[in-house]
Amino acid sequence: MVDSFASSLGAFTLMALAIEVTPGPNMGYLAVLSLSRGWQVGVAAVTGVALGHAAYGVASALGVAALIDSSPLIYELLRWAGVAYMLWLAYEAWSSEAETSPDVADHADPRMVRRAFRHGLITNLLNPKAAIFFVAVVPNFVQPGASVLAQTLILSGIFVAVATVVHLTIVLLAGRLQTFADDPSRRRPIRRALAVVLFCIAAWLAWSTAR
Repeated sequence: MVDSFASSLGAFTLMALAIEVTPGPNMGYLAVLSLSRGWQVGVAAVTGVALGHAAYGVASALGVAALIDSSPLIYELLRWAGVAYMLWLAYEAWSSEAETSPDVADHADPRMVRRAFRHGLITNLLNPKAAIFFVAVVPNFVQPGASVLAQTLILSGIFVAVATVVHLTIVLLAGRLQTFADDPSRRRPIRRALAVVLFCIAAWLAWSTAR
């Protein structure tokens, strides 16, 4: 039993890595945020995303995620709320000038960090694909004869760890380009280009989560 679950953990870790390096809404949002605001703010968003993953992992272990999957109404509400939220972020990026003015130099401002954390958490919680992953994929790696709750929590913890490492890598790489993006002559066009990227992410989320 122990050997079987250990091999299952290895396969699950590789699968989680493959999923997380595939472009998706979290990856796009974190790259856009880190490029425009800096890596410190991006790390705060990663923390929010990780907490959202952990919440779905616990919900899956308790059976709540299965309820989301089985209820078309709840699923659609989550799905469109997520799309609307991404569209709102795109609009905010396009229209906001206060956060991109030359007077705002501290990209690690505590208010901005808290806001990034909140955005990362909400963005992830409003992505129904996260709930579906824990309902449709995680149970396939649970071995019979042992605590389903314990195994689900372990698998969820592994997924959160893998996702966080990938997301942090994206944030740090994008953050290295933040100095280039912070040039006053480039600030507005880059910010608006990133707003278009966020809009495309919202459109992709609407298309990829449709049933």
